Amino acid sequence: MNRQRGLLLGLAAAVVVATVVAAGRGQVAVPPLEVVGSVLHRLGLDSLPLPAHPQGDAVLWEVRFPRVVLGLVAGAALGLAGAVMQGVFGNPLAEPAIVGVSAGAAVGAFAVIALGLVTFGAWTTAVAAFAGGLLATVVVYLTARADGRTEVVTLILTGIAVNAVAGAVIGLLTFLADDQARTAMAFWNLGSLNRADWGAVTVATPCVLVGGLLAMRHRRALDLLSLGERPARHLGVDVERVRAVLVVASALLTAAAVAFAGIIAFVGLVVPHLVRLAGGPSHRYLLPASALGGAVVLVLADLLARTAVDYQELPLGVLTAAVGGPVFFWLLRRARRASGGWA
Repeated sequence: MNRQRGLLLGLAAAVVVATVVAAGRGQVAVPPLEVVGSVLHRLGLDSLPLPAHPQGDAVLWEVRFPRVVLGLVAGAALGLAGAVMQGVFGNPLAEPAIVGVSAGAAVGAFAVIALGLVTFGAWTTAVAAFAGGLLATVVVYLTARADGRTEVVTLILTGIAVNAVAGAVIGLLTFLADDQARTAMAFWNLGSLNRADWGAVTVATPCVLVGGLLAMRHRRALDLLSLGERPARHLGVDVERVRAVLVVASALLTAAAVAFAGIIAFVGLVVPHLVRLAGGPSHRYLLPASALGGAVVLVLADLLARTAVDYQELPLGVLTAAVGGPVFFWLLRRARRASGGWA
């Protein structure tokens, strides 16, 4: 218990530190104390100095803070979605990008861009991404499960099939779109936070809060599902209803991230797995810890993406895949050894 609470407190502290550091780094450097001073000033407190640079305060509130906060929200969504999907499928290899949910959400967002429907408001892309992600989640759920369990190979092959179909649709939409729409689509394919603003934060945050609340409300059911479908039924869990709610929650969380940050792979795989190793399998702690861990990982990855090369920004999805890919290989080998072969 103390270890799990310590993990949550440590991750919460890491979120604060990562936020302050990321907000201060860039072409206009702002020291951490001045970053905190700017925040306190907005709260009516002037106990710390304001940014010395003449444009420092404007850069923080118009550029850096929207980007960092959106990174926190999207990272929390991906970490939480990964933990929920692993609980629903009963498989530690489930992750929104691997099983095709991110690609499905991207199809929805791409369709809105290609058809020029973004003029209807910021919610249009989010709603379309949610519909695409939900459809992909339902397809994976119905295809990959058999006799109350999800086979590793079936899950991966289903994800490959969904990603292939989504890739074909995205290719067709890209072919039909104009040059301006193609540029926007490239952003979604590679993953980036460079178009973050307070409007995106305002739309994404309620989606993540609703998805997170749905997941936390069913945390005990997720614990019981880990024992198997039949024991969970005997212990009073309405398995199909719980899974349906959690499928919607995971799709909503994924859509919130994909709609504004693009396809960012492996955060939902690596973070819940590391949290499970550090704090145990109880979803009472696993869910919030995965959200905090995902937020820290994405903010730090974005910091590296925009500062590693001067006057250039690396694709965020490429960085997360570079780290997550080897971890995925390791998990595959571990799953194979545990089952004595491919299950």
